[in-house]
Amino acid sequence: MSRFRILGSETVVDTGFIRLADLEVEGEGERFTRLVVRHPGAVVVVPVEPDREHALLVRQYRAAADRELLEVVAGKRDVEGEAPETTASREMHEEIGRRPGRLVKLCEFFNTPGFCDEYTHLYAALDIEELDAPAAVNAEERALTVERVHFDEVDDLIADGRIVDAKSIVGLLLARRYLRGEFDGFRG
Repeated sequence: MSRFRILGSETVVDTGFIRLADLEVEGEGERFTRLVVRHPGAVVVVPVEPDREHALLVRQYRAAADRELLEVVAGKRDVEGEAPETTASREMHEEIGRRPGRLVKLCEFFNTPGFCDEYTHLYAALDIEELDAPAAVNAEERALTVERVHFDEVDDLIADGRIVDAKSIVGLLLARRYLRGEFDGFRG
C-alpha cells in the first residue's frame, strides 16, 4: 500500500491523443502538485525473421528527437477497446507490411513514470507473414525504411549509439534472450 494518494486531478491541456493533468498529491505529511502526461499506452513489437537470427527494424523520423531513429515497430493504443495484440498486429501492417503468425509477450513497462503514465506491452512477433504492402497512415510512416538487423549485431548497435531508443533496446535484448532459450517471456 502506497503512503501517497492522489487527492485531485485537473486537465490543463487536452490534445485528443494525450492530456496534461495537474495532480494534487498527499504523502509523507505534505501536499504537493505534479504535472503528468496522460497517454493511452503503446505496443512494441520485435518482428523476428523466419531464420530467428534477424529482426526487422524501421528507420523513421521522430520530431521530438529531430532525427531519424532506428527502432522496432511500435504504436499507440489509440483504438478504444482494442486488445494490445490486435494493436501490435495493426502496427506491423502499417509500418512494415507484415503480420505476426504468433506473438510472444516479453514484458510490460512504464516508459517514463517520472512524468507520464504511458504503459507499454512488448512482444516478439514470430512466424511473420508478408502482406501486399505497408498500410502507412502518416508522413513519417510513409517515409520510413525497413532494415534487417542480425541479433548478434545488437550489442554493437547499442554501444555505438546507432540504437538509442529505450523500447528498442529492451525489445531487442529480451527477444534475443527468448530466442536463445534464456528467457521464457512475461508471466504477469
